[in-house]
Amino acid sequence: MTKVLGLDHRHGDHLVVTAPGSGVELLRYVYRAEDPWEAPKPYIHPLRTLSGRVVTGYRPNDHRWHKGLQMTASHLSGANLWGGNSYVHGEGYLALPERVGSMAHAGFDEVSVADDSVRFTERLTWHPHDGGLWADEARRVEVHDVDPLTGSWALTWSSAITNRREEPLRFGSPTTHGRPGAGYTGLFWRGPRAFRDGRIIAPDDEGPGMMGRQAPWLAYSGEHDECDGHATLVFVHAPENDHTGAGGEHPAHWFVRNTPFAAVAPSFAFHEELVLEPGVTLTRRYRVLVADGAWDRDRIASAVDGLRW
Repeated sequence: MTKVLGLDHRHGDHLVVTAPGSGVELLRYVYRAEDPWEAPKPYIHPLRTLSGRVVTGYRPNDHRWHKGLQMTASHLSGANLWGGNSYVHGEGYLALPERVGSMAHAGFDEVSVADDSVRFTERLTWHPHDGGLWADEARRVEVHDVDPLTGSWALTWSSAITNRREEPLRFGSPTTHGRPGAGYTGLFWRGPRAFRDGRIIAPDDEGPGMMGRQAPWLAYSGEHDECDGHATLVFVHAPENDHTGAGGEHPAHWFVRNTPFAAVAPSFAFHEELVLEPGVTLTRRYRVLVADGAWDRDRIASAVDGLRW
């Protein structure tokens, strides 16, 4: 059996990365355009552990636009690049299709396989409903550090988003527009329905009380349906993200829920809007550890401390 990560590219549709030896499909990166109401954008689903257990949800009946792991923008200068209904202060969520935009695949600059990693770099364009160009994104997704001994592997997601308008882009969230505790935007993970009521773990605390708070990493552990066992996902800020804002960058706060569904996002516009001036680039990098089993805090912290950036 091969010991090299596998890659299958169905041009115009998706890429699949498979684990060495077992051939388990670790992720499927889908970049074809889908339903306009769901704010078409590339996404990862299914995302799997090394044992083949799925740890993402896709088009759940409560939010059809939730698709695995994806970069989103819930409030962007009046546009909705999140999908579905738009939040309007004082009126709630409204069906406003004229606000729903998209993120379009423009091409791959690199798709490569090494003995211990897979990497693809992608060019994307961000658009409001009328199709105008609002931003360019350079995205890199890497699969690496596959470790059968610990039952884990790592995904690194990097995005560099450049404002192409002649006026500022304003990144916000329902919370910046008046809805408390709903600061979702940016990289967003939707867990499978079985992960409802899962365990939320941070370096110094745990539970849904982490909503809107800061931490260098946040983990979510859930129990599978159909098969015995758990899985743990650990979402980690790269060192250069300056997630606290101490270095002068815009701070990040965690959006996390375990009821009525499992979701995590290192939101870059939870409490306050992030303003991106014309021609300026917003760069963020995150790592997601995908592990079989219900990892405790000590095990998670040890794995995070051992990361090579």
